[in-house]
Amino acid sequence: MRRIPPLLILAAAAAFVLAACGGGDDGAAPPGAAPGGAPGGEGDGAGGAPAMQLPVEAVAVKREPLEAAVQTVGTTRADESVVIRPEVAGRIVRLPFTEGDRVKKGDELFALDDSVPRAALSEASATRVNAQRADTRASELGQRRLISQSEIDTLRSQLGVADARVASARATLGKYTLRAPFDGVIGLREVSVGEYVSPGQALVTLVRLDPMEVDFSLPEAELSRIAQGQPVTLQVDAYPGETFRGEVAAVDPVIDINSRSAKVRARIDNTDYKLRPGLFARVSLGTGAQGQTGLLIPEQALMQQGEERFVYTVVDGKAKRTVIQTGLRLPGRLQVVSGLNEGDMVITAGQAKPMMFDGAGVMVMPAAGAAPAQGGAPAPAATPTGNGAAEPANPTPPAAPPAPEPETTGDDADTPEA
Repeated sequence: MRRIPPLLILAAAAAFVLAACGGGDDGAAPPGAAPGGAPGGEGDGAGGAPAMQLPVEAVAVKREPLEAAVQTVGTTRADESVVIRPEVAGRIVRLPFTEGDRVKKGDELFALDDSVPRAALSEASATRVNAQRADTRASELGQRRLISQSEIDTLRSQLGVADARVASARATLGKYTLRAPFDGVIGLREVSVGEYVSPGQALVTLVRLDPMEVDFSLPEAELSRIAQGQPVTLQVDAYPGETFRGEVAAVDPVIDINSRSAKVRARIDNTDYKLRPGLFARVSLGTGAQGQTGLLIPEQALMQQGEERFVYTVVDGKAKRTVIQTGLRLPGRLQVVSGLNEGDMVITAGQAKPMMFDGAGVMVMPAAGAAPAQGGAPAPAATPTGNGAAEPANPTPPAAPPAPEPETTGDDADTPEA
């Protein structure tokens, strides 16, 4: 049998390896080369490196029916609230109330040491008595023409001065007793019996809790649907599942030029004194918006800088800062009055990142269990080949097959056959 020389076998194996490594069409570009022979991959980064893209989540703006009940938020406030402060200085000698008590209008709250003003009132009263007697005698003498009319007028004016001094002393004395200006509940006092207080010093707070009030804002577009007496429901975190009812008490006649909204005040029944001033409240107000539709976005998409409200939209794979004007607030959603169109992609997650800015490259990632949204740059995908199959974007050259071992025998391994 004819033997194949070992050198020829090695040469053939080497040629096969080179062909496998450089196989394919002569015109095929090497891996990583851009179409047309341009080096580098996709993107406009330096040296062909891909530009940085921020991962975000986005949803399309949709036109949906507006609910009849507008949901908004507000803050509860007392119908009446006052801090009791003295007009004069003095030492507290009596404090007849207990913190948290309900008091009636005119009830005594604080009594200051009034010995000095009481003595002044006694002196003024005595002076007034003497002036009254002098005026009476002058009148009798004047009828008998024993004194002139000018003397009578002088004594009468002295009586008037004495009356004024008595009234002034009585008013000063009254300032040493502090009374409740209206029915309400006493708060926590800041002073104790025996303490010396100064004019204007805060002593205690008195509030009227029934009815309770809640302040909130509504967009100017809803003013035509708001009227006094309109039903309002209220919920607070302090009492989960419980609803408080009331009605619109007043609408501010002045519109806020920054937010384009009007301040509304509602009055809520609070006979059991459950509601307290300062509570965060979720307000539901019927506006008669049945059958109307509007553009809605998730409330987490809204950004605010100062008085300006804006969102980030996705346009050609880049973030665009878009100023908007909001309208109704629905559960978890906001109505957009201007600035967006139906179908615009609004970023709902990732827009608060420090790297986010107007014109930043973004990659829209699918939300949990959702398909990728349109408008953002997709993730790197497989590259289609000519036969319809797909190969990875960065293909790895196939490994070379092992070279066949030369076939030798013991008697002619060293002697090639011519």
